[in-house]
Amino acid sequence: MTVFNSPHYDGHELISFKHDARSGLRAIVAIHNSNLGPALGGCRMYPYLNDDDALDDVLRLSKGMTYKSALAGLPLGGGKAVIIGDPSKMKSRDLLLAMGGFIEDLGGRYITAEDSGTTVSDLKVIAERTSYVSGVMEGGRFGGDPSPYTAQGVFYGIKAALKFKHGSDQLFGVRVAVQGAGAVGRHLISLLIGEGAVVFVADVNPRNAELARQAGATIVTCDEVLGFSADVLAPCAMGAAINSCTVENIQAGIIAGAANNQLASDAQGDRLLQRGILYAPDFVINAGGISDVYYQRAEGSSASTSAHIARIADSLLEIFARSIASNVSTARVAERLAEERFLLKKRVEAA
Repeated sequence: MTVFNSPHYDGHELISFKHDARSGLRAIVAIHNSNLGPALGGCRMYPYLNDDDALDDVLRLSKGMTYKSALAGLPLGGGKAVIIGDPSKMKSRDLLLAMGGFIEDLGGRYITAEDSGTTVSDLKVIAERTSYVSGVMEGGRFGGDPSPYTAQGVFYGIKAALKFKHGSDQLFGVRVAVQGAGAVGRHLISLLIGEGAVVFVADVNPRNAELARQAGATIVTCDEVLGFSADVLAPCAMGAAINSCTVENIQAGIIAGAANNQLASDAQGDRLLQRGILYAPDFVINAGGISDVYYQRAEGSSASTSAHIARIADSLLEIFARSIASNVSTARVAERLAEERFLLKKRVEAA
C-alpha cells in the first residue's frame, strides 16, 4: 500500500518518514491540517504488525486531532507521530533522541506530546533535541501528564450523555463498563466510583486490571466488556473497537469513552443511531488532554485548563440535539461542525 491509496489518506499536508539505523528508530509523522495553527498530537509507540498498519494509524489519528482541536476551540491543527516498535523492548535514550531530531527537522510544523507507549519522562528526553514538545511541565499539574485531564473531560461527557438521554446526570448506581484501565482509564474509573457508579473493567494488562479492582471496580473479561450489560460503555483502549461485528452486540444505551477512533467507520455511527444508542464522538469527549497540553505550552493556569475542559459537556449536548433533530449520527454531526471551523478559516484567509 502507498500513502495516496490508503483509505485513511485525507489530503494530508505532510507525511514524513524517518529511519535511524543506529538507534533503531522507525517513525512516521503525519500533519493533517494546520489551518487553525501548528499541528499538535501525541507520539505513540506501538509494535505494529507491519508498516501499513502504522501508516493507517498515523493517518487516522492525525485527522482526528484536527477535528478534536477545532471542536475544542483551540488554535491548533492536527498531527500525530508513531514509532514502530514494542516500547517495553525497543525504547532507548538514543531512539528518543533520534525522535527529537526528527521532530526538530520539521521546523515547528508539528508539536508532540505523550501518547500510548510513551511517558512524560520519554518526552523530556525528546525535548533535549527539540523545543516542539508539550506536556512536560515540572511541578504541579500531574507532572505534565495530560491523562487526568483527558479523564476529566470524559467524565463530564458521560454526565452530559446521561442528562441528555435520561434527564439526570447523577452517577449513583449507574453501571459503567470500561474497556482499558491504563493512564486515562485508571483516572476515569476513580472519578466514576467517587460518584457512586458501579464500574466494570476489562484490560489486557493484569496489573492495570488489579489496580482497577483495588479501586473498587469489578473485573470482567476482554471478550465480554463491549457487550456487557451496562448503562454506559466507555472504550478507553485502542481504536476501532466498535466495528461491523461488535456494534450489534453492544447493550449499553450510551457509548462515551477516551479511546481515539472508536468507530471502525462512519457506518458504525449510523448503526448506533438506528439502534438508539447515544454515541459521544471520541474527538469531542476526549479533548481534555489536548486542552491541557495547549495550556501548558501557553503557560496558562490549571483553573483555565479545567474551565476549558468543562465546555466539552456543552459541545456534546449541542451535537446530541442536532443529531436527534436531523436524524444524522452524532459522529457525522460532530465532523461537520469541526469542518465548518477549520475549513472556514482557510476560506476567509483566501478571500
